Amino acid sequence: MRRLVSELYVRDNCHPFKATVLVWVQIPMWVFISVALRNFSTGAAHSEAAVSVQEQLAAGGVLWFPDLTAVDSTWILPISVGVVNLLIVEIFALQKLGMSRFQMYVTHFVRAVSVLMIPIAATVPSSLVLYWLCSSLLGLSQNLLLRSPGFRQLCRIPRTKSDSETPYKDLSAAFCAKFLSRK
Repeated sequence: MRRLVSELYVRDNCHPFKATVLVWVQIPMWVFISVALRNFSTGAAHSEAAVSVQEQLAAGGVLWFPDLTAVDSTWILPISVGVVNLLIVEIFALQKLGMSRFQMYVTHFVRAVSVLMIPIAATVPSSLVLYWLCSSLLGLSQNLLLRSPGFRQLCRIPRTKSDSETPYKDLSAAFCAKFLSRK
């Protein structure tokens, strides 16, 4: 069996480790950037350049958060981070029909983490929450864009059995069936 699996990996060029490489790069990068932004926002980095960056963050906000070193007192950014992360989780969950018990546990765990991010994001500087929101919005956009048949064809991504000609209508219908129709 191992030999057959190894042959499939070689033949189809689809070793499972390849799918995890992005995670091994993305998670540490997210952590390091988050820590760096926190240090710049709180003045924990002790250098002239860090003080300059902190001053620029303090004066460089927009809209309702003019000071990027302060927390968002309106909770707009923290709630936005939680909602966008929950949208990503729900889009993933809606595309999976027969999830295993383990997949269900992981989905519920990620939902809980998404909700837990709201109070955490409400206690950190706005620069950090803004980074988290931009990162989440980029992930959501990527998930939605990669569902587009036209974009997949443009990038020469091969079709699979589970691909739909109308992915956004299917997603909308599944969302409405799960959350809006109460029987």
